[in-house]
Amino acid sequence: MRTPFGHRPLPGRLLDRLLEAEAGRFSLWLAPAVVAGVVLYFALPAEPPPWAGPVAAGVLLAASTALRRRLALYPCALLAAASLGLAAASLATWRAAPMPSLPHRAVTITARVAEVELLPQGRRLVLAGARLGGAAPLARNIRVRLRNDDATPLTAGSRISVRALLFAPSPPAWPGGWDLQRDAYFSNLAGYGFALGKVTVLGATSAGLFARLRSTIRARVAAAVPGVPGAIAATLLTGAAIGIPPADRAAFAASGLAHLLAIAGLHIGILMGLVFLAVRLALALSEHASLFWPTKSLAALAALAAGGFYMELTGAHLPIERSFLMASLVVLALLAGRRALSMRGLMLAMAGLAALEPQAVPGPSFQMSFAAVLALIAGYRALEPALARLGTDPRWHRRALRHVVMLLTTSLLAGSASAPFAAWHFGRMQVYFVLSNVFAVPLTAAWTMPLGLVSLMLMPLHLERLALVPMGWGCAATLAIARFFAGLPAASLAVPHAPPWGLLLVALGLTWLCLWRSRLRLAGLALLAAGLASAWLVRPPDLLVARNTVAVRRGAQVLTATIHGRQAFTLEQFQVRLPGPQAPLDCPGTTCPLAPGATLLLASASPCPQGLVIAFATVACGPGTTLIDAAAIGRSGSVAIWLGPRPTLLTDLAVRGDRPWVILGTTPRRPGARRASVQARVPVPVGGVRRIRGGSPVGGSRVPIAPAAPHPGRQAAPAPPMAPSE
Repeated sequence: MRTPFGHRPLPGRLLDRLLEAEAGRFSLWLAPAVVAGVVLYFALPAEPPPWAGPVAAGVLLAASTALRRRLALYPCALLAAASLGLAAASLATWRAAPMPSLPHRAVTITARVAEVELLPQGRRLVLAGARLGGAAPLARNIRVRLRNDDATPLTAGSRISVRALLFAPSPPAWPGGWDLQRDAYFSNLAGYGFALGKVTVLGATSAGLFARLRSTIRARVAAAVPGVPGAIAATLLTGAAIGIPPADRAAFAASGLAHLLAIAGLHIGILMGLVFLAVRLALALSEHASLFWPTKSLAALAALAAGGFYMELTGAHLPIERSFLMASLVVLALLAGRRALSMRGLMLAMAGLAALEPQAVPGPSFQMSFAAVLALIAGYRALEPALARLGTDPRWHRRALRHVVMLLTTSLLAGSASAPFAAWHFGRMQVYFVLSNVFAVPLTAAWTMPLGLVSLMLMPLHLERLALVPMGWGCAATLAIARFFAGLPAASLAVPHAPPWGLLLVALGLTWLCLWRSRLRLAGLALLAAGLASAWLVRPPDLLVARNTVAVRRGAQVLTATIHGRQAFTLEQFQVRLPGPQAPLDCPGTTCPLAPGATLLLASASPCPQGLVIAFATVACGPGTTLIDAAAIGRSGSVAIWLGPRPTLLTDLAVRGDRPWVILGTTPRRPGARRASVQARVPVPVGGVRRIRGGSPVGGSRVPIAPAAPHPGRQAAPAPPMAPSE
């Protein structure tokens, strides 16, 4: 629309100026839109119709191609990309095999060993095609930990028989916590177990190439480099960090060096860079190759092949898949004679991984990996003039200073961008991560990883000790750095847990700040500030109740009570939601007051207290009591409670809803089954917590639950008394 004077109105002129300044940047937002569609899928309370995502994407794509006005085209394109993300997540869920029903008693398992995992003490097996007591083979794998005294020789491909006790994956320790059931569902795991006797080897079958290679490399590394340095070396070469003792893994996490144990862009970048240089130098030795062959392209293809081999060898985890996808785009651009745009490559990798592995989007690996690389690309683009001026001085000490500055800058950008996501998932913040990376990263890049590559090349000749022993020295030095910085005062601080909308604001603010080029990007700082401040704007729950475990917040301290053992994994998860020092709850008798109006019963009591009662025993309470006992926890999952005149409750079932991976209760439930609701008035939850669908228990009723409905594809079982790392 034009005014009578022939000029566009002010909004139109501002829009034209914005489109001119941000030309070519709008397409970058398609990848975050795909991720947003995946996030929407996992946030839904029930499965969407399978046709919803594809139909919505098709309609919006048709609308975006038909529209000519950019003001309407861009929103349609973004909504179409989000619909594609929703469709990809629905497809991944549909493709996954249903969760089987595991026996609730000891059973003899006959299966093929798919993987042998070395633990700090003992071994753990990943079993494929398992038959439970002679039943049909399972479509999913089972992970079984062997007895520490079982030294039976086992390799990938061995066919075994073992008597074990199996457990289904446990539900989250608190509503909205780490969902082991979802992880197992998309990882093709049926459950976990403990061997009750020694393994019997029945024979041998063929195993995958990379599974055999991983087993062989781990055994050779353990023989050449014993102890924790050998476990670190095996992690760098095969991608399995389970052999590192928990205390040392905690030291890597507290010092900000945990990324060195997660095979990612640093490791594959070092390996591909070394292969690229070696191949190009080898070709340069030939005059004919130097004159007539495209040596640079050949070296790039060789580096890409080495990177693909290393990715498969280390298990093709998400961070290294992202790095390999970006490296593939760079190589393709090099072969085509085009310039490789790092931000475009990152966005293509983000969209591709979100579409191919949507189950990874809610996890910390996806979020921290892409946040760190996004900040590095945008940050170095903004700092490029200053770094260029620093690098023009030919004097050696100025060049050394430039390398130190770049190391500090890289650590600061990547660590700061990923810190909010790490705090949300793990409840901790590392203080000395910049300094620890200045020492550990160059050591890994210049010493440890090159020697690891040489050791792989020497293994066919059985000369790997020549490289593995000095590689172990580098791993020992890295371990010493991690232990030193983890032992400093306040190396790792507990931080308040932000609400989900706060994390979304952080993600949107970081993306907004890094993708735009004009001053419009500064609005991302406000979004980041709001997201970071959200942790202090909401009130944490006063009580967390899980199976066999309860925690109560009293000032800066968290008091806990457990039965049937210490429940270490549950208590560790409680610290994420209720940060602070934990101490045992002092209960002089069977009735333990938690707070005014809230009581914990360790044994049957008569008469039953009034108000809110959490019972570890079977009790009978009358009107005027809100009872949360083992039966209620089994059917509704863990519970978060905000105390007040009328307590506000949030259950795990209300957060996760009816999804194919949700296993609650003692009998299977059908996704989408109609819940039995309890009519009650519920106060508005504090801190933006959702109202529980179906009401809140009052008058002698329990936490609202759904009646059990049999379904062959679902299973419910008691939570395994083990941490995932065991």
